[in-house]
Amino acid sequence: QVQLVESGGGLVQAGGSLRLSCTASGNIFSINVMGWYRQPPGKQRELVAAITSGGTTDYADSVKGRFTISRDNAKNTVYLQMNSLKPEDTDVYYCNAVSVTGTRDYWGQGTQVTVSS
Repeated sequence: QVQLVESGGGLVQAGGSLRLSCTASGNIFSINVMGWYRQPPGKQRELVAAITSGGTTDYADSVKGRFTISRDNAKNTVYLQMNSLKPEDTDVYYCNAVSVTGTRDYWGQGTQVTVSS
């Protein structure tokens, strides 16, 4: 089992920045990909950004150039630096971890990000 604990959400004005953190504990050696998702109202949960244990990254088109995902394997922590935030970025952001085999995935409890206009 893997446990994920997020932090760093909050309220910010449009154009501002926030950094989210997600620390994994438990069977961390089973983790390959870690990432962040959000779920806009009335829509399915969507990928925001992801990073493999080797450092390969992937981003949603809507956040490219504004968000940066990074990972500190020694601290079992993934970060999401969010710059130039827009009101449409308002959502609950969930940390996700996928096992090396791809057969298990784990979720954090979510952290609220609110961007005011």
